[in-house]
Amino acid sequence: MIKKIYFFTFLFSIFSTYSQVVINEIDADNPGSDNKEFVELKSSSPNFSLNGYVMVFFNGQTGAGTLSYYSLDLDGYTTDVNGIIHFGNSQVSPSPRTPYFPLNTIQNGPDVIAIFTGNDTDYPLDTPASNLNLISAAAYSTSTTFPTTLMNLFGITICSIDNQPLGSISNSIQRKNDGTYEVKPPTPGVNNDGSGIIFNYVTTSTSQSTLSEGQTLTINFSTSAPVTSQPLVISFSLNNGSFNASDFSGLTSVTIPVGSSTGSATIQLLDDSLNEGDEELKVVLNTLPVGYYFNNNDLIVRINDVNFIVSPFGTPLNPTYGNVTSTAPNGYYSSLEGLSGAALKQAIQDIIANPSVVHAHNYGDIETILKVADQNPANSNQVWLMYVEQPRSKLDFQDSNSNIGKWNREHIFPQSRGGFQDGTLSFADGITIWLPTNADDILAGHADAHHIRAEDGPENSLRSNRDYGSDYNGPTGNLGSWKGDVARSLFYMSVRYNALSLVNGNPADTTVGQIGDLASLLQWNTSDPRDDFEMNRNNYIYTWQVNRNPFIDYPNLADYIWGANAGQQWFSTLSNTNFEENKVVIYPNPSKGEFTISGLDSEYSVEVYNSLGSKIYESKFVGDNQIQTNWSSGIYFAKITSDSKSVVKKIIVE
Repeated sequence: MIKKIYFFTFLFSIFSTYSQVVINEIDADNPGSDNKEFVELKSSSPNFSLNGYVMVFFNGQTGAGTLSYYSLDLDGYTTDVNGIIHFGNSQVSPSPRTPYFPLNTIQNGPDVIAIFTGNDTDYPLDTPASNLNLISAAAYSTSTTFPTTLMNLFGITICSIDNQPLGSISNSIQRKNDGTYEVKPPTPGVNNDGSGIIFNYVTTSTSQSTLSEGQTLTINFSTSAPVTSQPLVISFSLNNGSFNASDFSGLTSVTIPVGSSTGSATIQLLDDSLNEGDEELKVVLNTLPVGYYFNNNDLIVRINDVNFIVSPFGTPLNPTYGNVTSTAPNGYYSSLEGLSGAALKQAIQDIIANPSVVHAHNYGDIETILKVADQNPANSNQVWLMYVEQPRSKLDFQDSNSNIGKWNREHIFPQSRGGFQDGTLSFADGITIWLPTNADDILAGHADAHHIRAEDGPENSLRSNRDYGSDYNGPTGNLGSWKGDVARSLFYMSVRYNALSLVNGNPADTTVGQIGDLASLLQWNTSDPRDDFEMNRNNYIYTWQVNRNPFIDYPNLADYIWGANAGQQWFSTLSNTNFEENKVVIYPNPSKGEFTISGLDSEYSVEVYNSLGSKIYESKFVGDNQIQTNWSSGIYFAKITSDSKSVVKKIIVE
């Protein structure tokens, strides 16, 4: 599975003539990526049933011993007229038999693949190797290390070596008619020597990779050679997951006449007026006549549901304020009143890390949580990606090594820096299954949803373990709509867990327990104020973890612990939670050179911050006032303070 540029292969077998069925070809490694892996079998007679057989993959590397890592039950499969059948992932062409291997399934070796009589249930993960019921076995490697223990166990003695040149095209290990093996370009689905019946391959395609309900899909079918003798009738299905016959209309068959090599089918996608979420149809061809074979059989088309739900609040890029209120129970924060300094911080921790109340969940549950907590307010079938400030379909969760076009789980406090990497289990067991936790339970941070966000896969990798502020400021051109969210998440983490702290500057990205930059985070807490999206997120996570992020409910708490008000007594009445923000109006907005602040009768101060968190304007006023702007186009934030109460309004300058 791990790509090695310089490719050596060793293949061993004790079978010099075909037994019932043998391993005929192995392609475990491709230059650049392992995206076309397959294993081909050959039977001694055509159309041979594989009922009662199982194929097992053994890890022969030092330390792994002789344990299995994958098995495939062969019941229900039959070799073709050439005695050939191959199994692999969906990108192999001609198409392997389904079910496909997941990408990167076959390890590079030194390993052994074996065929036994039996079932896959006889060989669960990490089954020790045995030669009992062995039919055929082949060993291979991509280095000079051999799977010696497995070779001895299976009686494998013959070895062929390939010194593939650096940068060469992909090769595979292929059995010759005399029972030995050679290395040459892959030949999936056909005899390795080119003999036998040559199939007419059927290819399925469409120019439409994504459509919406109500639109029309055209599916094209083509053969590698013109149809002869009689018309080719191709029947197919579109069912996949929740997508079924109720989601479309149209004929699921097409006829290619004699002398032609193309045909097409038209499918009408139906709008059922229900929000079932985005779906993917899969074009799967049924059995083809003798002489024809699938070139591909896994065409997938995304179908967007047009009946998505729009929330009554905005995205972080177009935020709204005051539409979503905190669901904190009455008295949840009452113990904080009048406290200051270390006592205030400790009282917050006593609430959010209370071992008799707070629930710790598995990392596998985070995917489920994020699909609701980070749901795009403008489309319930999408999640909102924090750093890149854009939505993505919930269907595109990363479930393989490739993160391109996928979203995954971003730890705002990096896993290695927090010391909680792989601290919880990766499978989801639901909201009703949880463990008690406390302030010293640092491993719970691995799956603490208050600091885990949906994020674009490549951007997540780019951020890596970096500190915020001067070290990481998001993608070029982003508007910083996520910065306050990040700040408040880190404020929470540093209070929730005793092992974590926030520091000024940028400690090394290998530093465990610390992250920066505190000064930037305090600025971001002001310049990107808490919005409805963030409050809704806080409310939902509370239903799982039974704790809240206090710095979302009361953003100014951060100033009383780390900022300008540190050491002063904190009272909830000082927070902007109850400030009459709806009375404060800024217009016109967007602005083209000036804007007016209206709605306040008493004296108030105005501070304006750009999207980087830098203060660019400050003044005091009484009553309505007009402010001239000579600022560049972009998003700004005006913090308006009156009688120790503040509200932040977003301003767009055109």
